[in-house]
Amino acid sequence: MRMSQKPKPSHGLAACPGCAEPLDSGDRFCGACGYDLSAVPAAGIGPDRPTVAIGTPVNWPDAPPREPGSLSTMTQHPGDLPGTDSGGHDLPADGTAPAPAATGDFELAAPDPRAAVRVDDPVPAPGAAPAPVSAQGQAQQAPAPGSAPAPAPGAAHGDGLCVACRAGRVDTDGYCENCGHAQPRERDHMERELGGVAAVSDRGLRHHRNEDAFAVSATTLPDGSPATLAVVCDGVSSATRPDEASAAAAEAAGAALCAALPRGTHPQQAMHEAIVAASEAVNSLAEKAADGEPHRNAPACTIVGSVVADGLLVVGWIGDSRAYWVPDDRTAPAARLTEDDSWAAQMVAAGLMNEAEAYADERAHAITGWLGADAYELDPHTVAFKPDRSGVVVVCTDGLWNYAEGPEDMARIVPADAADRPLHGARVLVGHALDGGGHDNITVALVPFAVPPQGAGSA
Repeated sequence: MRMSQKPKPSHGLAACPGCAEPLDSGDRFCGACGYDLSAVPAAGIGPDRPTVAIGTPVNWPDAPPREPGSLSTMTQHPGDLPGTDSGGHDLPADGTAPAPAATGDFELAAPDPRAAVRVDDPVPAPGAAPAPVSAQGQAQQAPAPGSAPAPAPGAAHGDGLCVACRAGRVDTDGYCENCGHAQPRERDHMERELGGVAAVSDRGLRHHRNEDAFAVSATTLPDGSPATLAVVCDGVSSATRPDEASAAAAEAAGAALCAALPRGTHPQQAMHEAIVAASEAVNSLAEKAADGEPHRNAPACTIVGSVVADGLLVVGWIGDSRAYWVPDDRTAPAARLTEDDSWAAQMVAAGLMNEAEAYADERAHAITGWLGADAYELDPHTVAFKPDRSGVVVVCTDGLWNYAEGPEDMARIVPADAADRPLHGARVLVGHALDGGGHDNITVALVPFAVPPQGAGSA
């Protein structure tokens, strides 16, 4: 049995937010009205704390009443988001941003030796033979509503240019008219740009197929203001049909966000619901064993997503795919916005190893959280930020961050004009991973965040 390593924090409430019934600290639901207390962010506990300075509250529209079939019983509002830094301290009154922590800030229990983990593409040892590479690819899954359309055959790279020489056009037979290079199949290399957000995914140099997937979309809030989103999923290679798992999760999460945000659902709650929808989509792929239980090696994947809307930056994840914050002003500190659900992260959190030792271990990439029918429990992480400056969110799989792990490393390779040219920036980042060896599938999405000028709305 695979067990979660993340402790369940107390809700920290004396009374139910729905009916004012008195509560005990261990309650997960209100005994009177059934209110889901696990959706309430506990002050000072868990990952739902900002690590980038929060400014004035966002005037977020009220969400409609909960529908009976919705995934959650709670919609969060701006006042629910705590205003603390990554250490749990109150933000400075002058609005200056404290230096963010290099990693996320939620706590993990000491590792349980009985807990099982999944191994997801460990970095090969120096000198190890590369895995065989074939020319086979997978058909592109249907995009989520509002997302960019799938590329036409023979133009999987997005603009019809050869992915090798970037000069010749691709013929109908899939070869470059200039250099003759055979082009990748649609899922081997995918590119999308829509509404100012862009993503690129590549099979890499050592895998026979691409087991990553993504969704990028642009939509509007009830007041007509724009919202952009990106979801990146990484199939767990030790599971069955990991490519199907990642595609199903990305499609479901993207569709859920595109449906929830225009209704006025707070982005942090929308992200939570999107991860739940992604989990259900992956669970539906599992085959049943003879005893009726899901197959023990059911399709599985990780997920990370980001939403930028009305001055808020929201990130949600399960697993070891990551999100980074890179400000346009590179003299300001970059930050990692997520914390891995992995063996290495647990070793560091428990004080048993430092980061260098943990990530050098062959067990480093064994994950302790994932989407899949055989996951012990679903425990999405969500965080909400209010950056005080413009920048770009890097949403990626470990196929990229293995080659730029620290926030300062990621900031160093993100092009200076990434916010203005996100597709170009995503291509550069994928190229960096390929130049480094491309041992894994590589997927990265760039979501620009712009702070409006003073007097132009939320800042």
